[in-house]
Amino acid sequence: MIKKIKEYFDSISNKEIMRNLFIILIVGIILFLIADIFIGKDKKYVNNIYELDSSESLTNNYSDYSSLLEKKLEDILSQLKGVGKVKVMITLEDTTEVVPAFNTTKNNETTKENDAQGGTREIVREDMTIQVVTNDNGEPIVLKEIRPTIKGVIVLADGAEDLYIKEMLYEAVKTALGIPGNRVEVYSSN
Repeated sequence: MIKKIKEYFDSISNKEIMRNLFIILIVGIILFLIADIFIGKDKKYVNNIYELDSSESLTNNYSDYSSLLEKKLEDILSQLKGVGKVKVMITLEDTTEVVPAFNTTKNNETTKENDAQGGTREIVREDMTIQVVTNDNGEPIVLKEIRPTIKGVIVLADGAEDLYIKEMLYEAVKTALGIPGNRVEVYSSN
């Protein structure tokens, strides 16, 4: 088999080899450009999703967080069987607390002094330096965000006059938000 390959290459002139390699090179470049165009679109899409997620997670505004929860609850509760239009109001205890990353440097210096009468005095000096860690853009690196505690939820829903539907809404809110039942009220709307 190796002999056949050698014979084939010996029979082909250098011009033909160069022409074939040039054609293969052109086809490879075209395939590379096509792949880059399609992969480039996927990267942009992934970057947009990442930007949305990071901007959503960095919002520490009280009303944004409660509005986000309200909208999600309204969407899911309105899809339950027998439930019509739903409005939700959520009240929160605090605002979102952001915990940034810190570099802490602690220096301890101890000095012992002896006086002429034979007494000893020890001096202890402590210095602590705390610096917030930032990324390349100068923004602080966030270790975690502590979301505020939900104080209460009011649900107004079409169909809540039926006790079965009212109980279903009540249980769904408790489960979705992980809160005790004494913080949830469900009412029927007009």
